[in-house]
Amino acid sequence: MSLSGALSGAMSGLTASSRAASLVASNIANATTESYGRRVLETSSRGSGGLGGVTVDGVLRLVDAAVLSDRRLSDAGSGYAEGMEAFVTRFEALVGESGALGSLTGLYSAFETALVSATADPASTQRLQTLAQSALDFTDKLNTLSTELQQERVSADKAIASHVDALNTGLERVRALNDAIADTVIRSGDASSLMDERQRVIDEMSTIVPLRVVERKFGAQAIYAASGRVLLDPSVNRVPAKIGFAATGAISADMTLAGGVLSGLTIDDVAITSSNAGPLGGGALGAQLQIRDSLAPDLQAGLDGLARDLIARFGPGGPDTTLAATDPGLFTDAGAVFDPLDEAGLAGRVTLNALVVPEGTGTWRLRDGLGATAQGPVGDATLLAGYTSALETLSVPASPALGTGSKGFAQHVAELHSALALTRVRAEDELSFAQARNTALRELELSQGVDTDAELQALMRIEQSYAANARVISVIDELMQRLMAI
Repeated sequence: MSLSGALSGAMSGLTASSRAASLVASNIANATTESYGRRVLETSSRGSGGLGGVTVDGVLRLVDAAVLSDRRLSDAGSGYAEGMEAFVTRFEALVGESGALGSLTGLYSAFETALVSATADPASTQRLQTLAQSALDFTDKLNTLSTELQQERVSADKAIASHVDALNTGLERVRALNDAIADTVIRSGDASSLMDERQRVIDEMSTIVPLRVVERKFGAQAIYAASGRVLLDPSVNRVPAKIGFAATGAISADMTLAGGVLSGLTIDDVAITSSNAGPLGGGALGAQLQIRDSLAPDLQAGLDGLARDLIARFGPGGPDTTLAATDPGLFTDAGAVFDPLDEAGLAGRVTLNALVVPEGTGTWRLRDGLGATAQGPVGDATLLAGYTSALETLSVPASPALGTGSKGFAQHVAELHSALALTRVRAEDELSFAQARNTALRELELSQGVDTDAELQALMRIEQSYAANARVISVIDELMQRLMAI
């Protein structure tokens, strides 16, 4: 080998070592940076022309596509579980712990206790007022829970709109990055940083909707929902799919997706199934759809069933014989007679009859009847005892939300509380599993990422290579000096 050939080979080695050292430094600096792909230098021997040496072919970004795909799916699962658990936990806190002061069951127990106390001494105006207040407190609790449920639906509706905006923005961002990466690859440049940014954007979207990524030519990527729906595929259409949704400002209990009042999802202006079982379900977006259109309405139906059963037990045909068939009973639908065709949202309207409000002078009607024209014997507790019997009577509820079994009112209250607690426990279990799976996959992904110890060992080898090539150049310089001196 000639001196010029040896010099050329050594210079190529120095160049490769310098590039490799730069990549190692970048790897170590970004060892804990999410979405960062470890870089390695691709080289090959340069044998043409007899000069020898090494050629830098490019930079290879190392990512385990299988682990990354599974981790993204687990991100979506965690997003769904977190949304559901947060909602159920918040609402259960509003309902309160069983028997706790201010809870639904606690307020009902207070109503029962006040009823027993008033029955024991019907002549006591104070006890009648306490009974009226406890009844009003219970209906107020139903009103509050109903209102909060609709607020939760409004919040879910806003979250859906936010998620849809984030998806559209993310898809457009990936499209732009695909173009930039393809342009860089065609020019034989290093697109690793652009790929890192694209991975970060897709990771953010993957918590909203479970995504699958497919490689395309020139480093571009196509994005599909886990259901198989195409969201972006540069080999078919450079323009990403446009997801549509219109947020609703206010939501009442009778407003539903099936009724056409609430907005559903569209893709490129074509309506799709807008539920967690639809093409875009399975992530944080699916959780909010489930809350708005399924879980919250089911809970509302349970509360409405309680309110209807309460009204029916104390209405015409019940213990108060002074009521006419068209008179509102002890509990009313916003002061009026309940219409069986208007059950939706009843829990938000049910209230104590204005004739016996605690701050008024008509609490004696609790003892003598709402339709009584004058007070009767103050020691007569027949009606009050009848109220207790009405609550305890085993009857088939008119509301389908309460089932078909014959139960007392206290059982309905207890079952609603138990069902909510069971839903919360199930949501917590699903969240625990989803987070454990997500953590395991993230750890596996990190284990295949940057290992600082391995990088430092590689840096030592690079240093030795650099020193060897530098020594060759130094020897060639000495030889050239001697030749020049002859």
